[in-house]
Amino acid sequence: MTNEELIRTGQDLVAGAQRIVFVTGAGISTAAGIPDFRGPNGLWTKNPKAERLAHIDHYLNDPEVRELAWQARLSSAAWEARPTAAHRAITAVHERGQMLALVTQNVDGLHQAAGTPADGVIEVHGTMHWSICWTCGDRLAMSETLRRVVAGESDPDCLVCRAAGRNGILKSDTISFGQNLVPEVIDRAFRVAADCDLLIAVGSTLQVYPVAGVVPEARRHGASVIIVNGAETGMDTVANLVIRDDIQAVLPRLLSVEG
Repeated sequence: MTNEELIRTGQDLVAGAQRIVFVTGAGISTAAGIPDFRGPNGLWTKNPKAERLAHIDHYLNDPEVRELAWQARLSSAAWEARPTAAHRAITAVHERGQMLALVTQNVDGLHQAAGTPADGVIEVHGTMHWSICWTCGDRLAMSETLRRVVAGESDPDCLVCRAAGRNGILKSDTISFGQNLVPEVIDRAFRVAADCDLLIAVGSTLQVYPVAGVVPEARRHGASVIIVNGAETGMDTVANLVIRDDIQAVLPRLLSVEG
């Protein structure tokens, strides 16, 4: 089928669905100015050394890595990013009452900024909008921690731990390589996948587990699967429909969202 035929077929699936689960990856946010990691213009493609910043062992054991990571957080393009047409289209599906949940690999918070309620967004890799202490677990708005970096603290420590005479290392409340995912969050992602009647994966290569496993989980429980991505994914053979095209142009049409 041509992409036009695929979109029309997908529109019929969307129209007949009552419990849609979305799975989103970095590709939905690149149009907002947030680069992905391993794409042609990805952060790690252009600077392979930057990948060290995302490994928890390097982060915890190397103050220089932490200092570089704080500067990277401070200058992140995500702070100026705004939701794209694709983010807004998903919110429109929620407002129509068809969305069961949204599972995202992104940490940028753009789904919530687009109007999708926070309790409907399952952030499997955490959020960049909060910092967390590795020692005591205290969470603080990232904006407050970054103010300390701007003020000259190259590697800010946890103030709660400092007051208790401990050394508390702060990091973004995101999941680093080598760090365990939160079991309750992953369990919830698999539960909604098992309960949906249509799963739509957008902007993800679907190669990172266990998150990619929600796609076959949905199929096992009888749901249809649509994949929208600019390139091949690890779950193309599982899907009912695969649309390889520009996400921002295709997704609003697939979801029958105006504007």
